[in-house]
Amino acid sequence: MQNLFITGYRAHELQIFGQKHEGIPYIKKAISSRLTPLVEDGLEWVLTPGQYGVDLWACEVVLELKQLYPHLKLSIITAFQNPEEQWKEDKQEYYRSILAGVDYYGAISKQPYIGPWQFTARDDLLLRKSDGLLLVYDEDAGEGSPRFVKEKAMKKQQNEHYPIITVTSEDIQSVAEEERMNDFAYDGDIPF
Repeated sequence: MQNLFITGYRAHELQIFGQKHEGIPYIKKAISSRLTPLVEDGLEWVLTPGQYGVDLWACEVVLELKQLYPHLKLSIITAFQNPEEQWKEDKQEYYRSILAGVDYYGAISKQPYIGPWQFTARDDLLLRKSDGLLLVYDEDAGEGSPRFVKEKAMKKQQNEHYPIITVTSEDIQSVAEEERMNDFAYDGDIPF
């Protein structure tokens, strides 16, 4: 696999309204655990829509991995021009800090938001340009924006080899529990 499309829930769909939310590091670690073996197997590009939430947290993971794997490249392809303009200032600054590290940035439409067709065109392009999908999505919840990408990816999978790798709420919970266990692990000498 050379090109991987990563997406998932928007922050508000997870009830996350700021960058200091305690769940974000666990989401990033779960993404990293799926992504790292693919990078070690030769993954070259990570493609994402760059929406506020899983997309940008995945970008952070990729930017960290690029330090260990300099061949790895990151691309953000948005649905329309300047999607961050309506965001609060702190989110705009965060977005711009991510953009500073991407290898390719583009927008499907050179106009501001006009309609949902822009999102459809973006997702279709990202599916066409990728060899697989890493999706942060909980099938049991069944709701949210990732559902539409998953449905399209499953249609593509019917006609060609197109792996769909998921990160579920159980995966994230498992990472959180493992981290908590590590925090309480005693690594000193037992005096008796």
